[in-house]
Amino acid sequence: MKKVPATISSLLFAAASTAALAQQPAAPPPEDPSTQSPKPAPKGNPPATSPARTGDPEQLERITITTGQRNAKAVDKIPGAITVIGQEEIQHTLLETEDATAVLARTVPGYSESSQALSNTGENLRGRVALRLFDGIPQGSPLREGTRNATFTDMGVIGRIEVINGPSASEGIGAAGGIINYISKVPTKMGDEYSFTTRYGSQFHGDSAVWKIGATFTRKTEQFDALISVSHVDRGMTYDGNGRRIGLNTSGSVADSKADNVFAKFGVDFGAELGQRVQLSLSDFDIKGKGNYVLVDGDRSIGLTSTSERGQPLGAKTELNHFKQVAVSYRNDNFLTGNVAADIYYAEQAMRYPAEDGADRQDPLIAPIGTLVDQSEIRARKKGFRTSWDKENLLIKGLELKLGLDLTADRVDQRLALTDRLWVPPLDYKSVAPFTQLSYDIGPLTVTGGFRHESGRLSVDSYRTTFFRNRVLVQGGTLDYKSSLPNIGAVLRLPEGFSIFASDSKGFTLPNVGIPLRNINVPGRRVEDVSDLQAVVVKNKEVGINWRNRIASFSGSVYESKTALGTSLSIDPISNDFVLSRVPTRIRGLELSGDLLATKELKLSALYSRIRGKTNFVTNGPLDKDLGVLDVNPDKIGGAIAWNFLPGANATFGATKLLSRHLNQGTRSEEQTYGYTLYDLSASYDTRFGKFGVGIENLTDKFYVLSWSQVPGFRNYWAGRGRVATTTYNVTF
Repeated sequence: MKKVPATISSLLFAAASTAALAQQPAAPPPEDPSTQSPKPAPKGNPPATSPARTGDPEQLERITITTGQRNAKAVDKIPGAITVIGQEEIQHTLLETEDATAVLARTVPGYSESSQALSNTGENLRGRVALRLFDGIPQGSPLREGTRNATFTDMGVIGRIEVINGPSASEGIGAAGGIINYISKVPTKMGDEYSFTTRYGSQFHGDSAVWKIGATFTRKTEQFDALISVSHVDRGMTYDGNGRRIGLNTSGSVADSKADNVFAKFGVDFGAELGQRVQLSLSDFDIKGKGNYVLVDGDRSIGLTSTSERGQPLGAKTELNHFKQVAVSYRNDNFLTGNVAADIYYAEQAMRYPAEDGADRQDPLIAPIGTLVDQSEIRARKKGFRTSWDKENLLIKGLELKLGLDLTADRVDQRLALTDRLWVPPLDYKSVAPFTQLSYDIGPLTVTGGFRHESGRLSVDSYRTTFFRNRVLVQGGTLDYKSSLPNIGAVLRLPEGFSIFASDSKGFTLPNVGIPLRNINVPGRRVEDVSDLQAVVVKNKEVGINWRNRIASFSGSVYESKTALGTSLSIDPISNDFVLSRVPTRIRGLELSGDLLATKELKLSALYSRIRGKTNFVTNGPLDKDLGVLDVNPDKIGGAIAWNFLPGANATFGATKLLSRHLNQGTRSEEQTYGYTLYDLSASYDTRFGKFGVGIENLTDKFYVLSWSQVPGFRNYWAGRGRVATTTYNVTF
């Protein structure tokens, strides 16, 4: 891995000294890391994950996580790069935008720029698709990845976000790039508490208003806790830095939409020393387009980006995301002298896309060619059971054993909603995945190793393709997916707050099997004959260093992930539909981040990410083609200054910079993207009348084109949001 150039080092220093972005700090080590282990989190409450509370920033707090661990574990005993985004960072972002992925783009080094749309096309983690979880439950399905799984709840109910950077098999299939687990809030104050939130934002155009109203009720007693939250968000249109409406996204926009969210969670602690807990959680989220505008294509030849005009969209239905789930969890701190955890869940997800009248929508049996309008809709249903048991100090001091079993049933299909035509046949995937993990603390050294075996079966009934694909009959069948996924790693805690780690692991996911199945147009094919349905196994190697003390932290890591059979999407020039390609890929990267509590009132943060990917130009050729912006994000620099300027008052000034990049020069795959820098500002003041907040996104009202939209594609020439000013009022009693 190449060293960071001097110019980059200078920019990092400048970002840490003068600019924005509050990156979650790494945790300081315990006083005696060779003997201490994290205490279990209080029942019904998350482990400590946020930096020092506003008004008391005297030291960085210790961090534990549960994602990939099934129980709370200190990050300084986990051999990997982990980012924990606490409540403070989430709230600062919400002062500026309701964008569900904005906080990731600003605080996670390897996360790409936000698409600023309902679709998360182009968004990835370390150049690969991440597994998104909500309280541990998968959102969306890799069987038919619809790039809609980043908008599934109101961010106001999220208490923290845990990000496992890099391929992982710990939470099941889909984590080729890592895991992003959105974890809901829990009651923390004894007794009853009511909270009401109102928010209003505008770009100072008549149809650009965004407003939100929400209410939350919590109750906490010694043995019982409950949280109930409801919210409604109404979004107008968005404008770029030149004052033009931004074009509606062809895969779905959050602009001109309404969203409703209901979330509830109830928990009971019981047994000896309240060592057992049962919890029920329910979530119902629905976002729909209002249908007041139509997309007007731009012109790349003159630099005119796409826009929107008032009008009646094609089709009778607007785009939507409807995600709902229910889960029951059980925890016991003393089961067979260890800790047991069990979760059972059920989830339904529906993702409807804007109407189109393209060639692949036509059918002369329904309407004359060229006149038929239809809308794609993906429907997913999943059931799961997850259980684990862990035992500390097994036989000898410092040895921890974890055993578990995950069962999953996932069903997904895709239909053309207006005519109720089958487009992707029902895909049924069932898997059994036992796993075991050992961890051994030997003084300042923690060594971990484990094994997960994924055994799944995909079943597809016989089906007939659409008119555009010649109405051919495809013989159904089953495909077996079996993969053994080992991991090994070590963390060495050194004097003066330093530690180093190394890891070698595998991640497992399925390809977007719906695309090759719906594109079959030759008679006599069978599901078993389709060559593009093999699993994707990603191998990841990583080394890193951490340093932390009471007021400062620094983290750095380099990694390499590669797969012999990756996935890449291209556009069919006739149908404008996606085509799945299976090619080997190799991705290498460098990530740096740091925090400094300069004074009791002032915290500085900075981050840097550099990712490079390779694939081949020709089948079985060398890996000599650079992966483009749809796969690998340009270099990113971020920084933040957080200032508690008065008791109960704080402000954060942030900046994020994406650098320009020129790839594959002189070839047919040449790609050049131009970088940009965005500044953001937020502030809040807590008074006896409530908490008042203001936020300004894109402070300088800069005009820019989103990096992934700078590369020609199907109707994808979009600018990013211009300046947005938002006011928030919250009262709690």
